[in-house]
Amino acid sequence: MLGLLLPALRVSLVTWVLCGIAYPLSVTGLGQLLLPYQANGSLVRSPNGTILGSRLIGQEWRGPQWFHGRPSATTASDPDAPGKTVAAPYNAAASGGSNLGPTSRTLAGRLVAERRAAEAAEPGLAGKLLPADMLTASASGLDPDISPAFAALQAPRVAAARGAPVGWVAALVIRHTQGRTFGIFGEPRVNVLELNLDLLASQPPRRGS
Repeated sequence: MLGLLLPALRVSLVTWVLCGIAYPLSVTGLGQLLLPYQANGSLVRSPNGTILGSRLIGQEWRGPQWFHGRPSATTASDPDAPGKTVAAPYNAAASGGSNLGPTSRTLAGRLVAERRAAEAAEPGLAGKLLPADMLTASASGLDPDISPAFAALQAPRVAAARGAPVGWVAALVIRHTQGRTFGIFGEPRVNVLELNLDLLASQPPRRGS
């Protein structure tokens, strides 16, 4: 019996040391040494060091003076009804999409509601063909990026709310537009957090100047 048990214990111990201690420590050390910014969450900080967010996790931006991210379908526990959930956009503790199929009436209703909300906020969008990410949630519910087309549609609203020229706001969008990774992966995108922080830090010219 011991002849079988001792080798099994030795294998378990070696495996635990390698996989539970050596490997995590080596990966963590290499990450901190080679890619510390990415390894620590790609955090964006203010000049005084305050964490403003992560460029990898979307946030909910409210008000016409900001660029808004795509809808988020994440939820959280309902404090008034245990066992039930309520909408909680960009809840990083409950990442997940809606998992609704194209024939879902719930999804259709959500798209209609998102369209009406978008047109109420920006009447100029009525009747226009809108980018998909303007109405649909991402698979994670935490997408930090939007398409350049979605950002461009928001530029007039942001400019009007800030009393800035539309061309100046549109130029910020272009400046923050990233191409495909390595030129082939993904789609062109705009990071909402970085765009809004640049919007906050920049001084727009007066209209007509």
